[in-house]
Amino acid sequence: MADPTDHRAENQAANPGVDKQVLLANPRGFCAGVDRAIEIVKRALELYGAPVYVLHEIVHNTHVLMDLRSRGTVFVRSLEEVPPGSVTIYSAHGVSDEVVAQGKARQLKVIDATCPLVTKVHLQAVNYAGQDREVILIGHEGHPEVEGTRGRVRGTVHVISTPEEVARLEVKDPAKLAYVTQTTLSVDDTRQCVEALEARFPLIQGPNLKDICYATQNRQNAVKDLLPQVDFLLVVGSANSSNSNRLRELGERGGVPAYLVDHPDQIEPAWLAGHSRIGVTAGASAPEALVDRILSRLEELGVAKTRENEGQKETVVFQMPREMEAYLP
Repeated sequence: MADPTDHRAENQAANPGVDKQVLLANPRGFCAGVDRAIEIVKRALELYGAPVYVLHEIVHNTHVLMDLRSRGTVFVRSLEEVPPGSVTIYSAHGVSDEVVAQGKARQLKVIDATCPLVTKVHLQAVNYAGQDREVILIGHEGHPEVEGTRGRVRGTVHVISTPEEVARLEVKDPAKLAYVTQTTLSVDDTRQCVEALEARFPLIQGPNLKDICYATQNRQNAVKDLLPQVDFLLVVGSANSSNSNRLRELGERGGVPAYLVDHPDQIEPAWLAGHSRIGVTAGASAPEALVDRILSRLEELGVAKTRENEGQKETVVFQMPREMEAYLP
């Protein structure tokens, strides 16, 4: 019987006489907001010791969460699970005003790790609502970022994710509308929704599409640049990562078979059959160490060459929150 750890047989089956190459998208992986959020948790553990509580997943990646749990982080779904007075971190996706009030009522030592670009959306939505406008939020119902943004607005917030939903919208005054967007959406999908909104409600106001998360846009542009050069695409990221799923969808729309993987063992050798140019990218919450493990698995499967595309250089760095060391004795 063959050794189940010996990949040579499956390598030969997947790669009969084909010279395969990996092309890496650039940029890929961690963005400034994710880097900041993870660093906040690590620093909080160093400053205050374990346990440190985090409301919801700090970022949507199973490997990051496992690492932080091993250091003493406790992820909770509700602040009711957090002992009063404990150090508590709000995730990068942001929280509602109700959650903020609950944290104060429980006298929690709160550190807010909300991505500054999400905070910008919160401020936009609150500003529009302050102008007595109904707010339309382009995003996915139930996503933590959407729930956090909606929970910052006093008044009606309509959540839509497709142009078709625009036709079904019922509003009080078509002349008093505004829209904001979830930061991790597909730029193309967002544009389609905005165009549908502007066609039906010509007086609607909203931010420039350039205001969508720079990292989301850069990673999508990197995949678009990659697609003409590849015949297969792997996206490194967790299944609940919105921006990772959007990258996979870009590949499919470009006519390239695309798969989302969160572990090297998820790669099926049969996927590579007949493909010689394998594109690899990673969502904004996927660590580069995981990308390296995926590349090692591809090498086991006979993909011998790797090169990296040129891409948009990212230099954005976000400061630590002011309350980072506010609770030291």
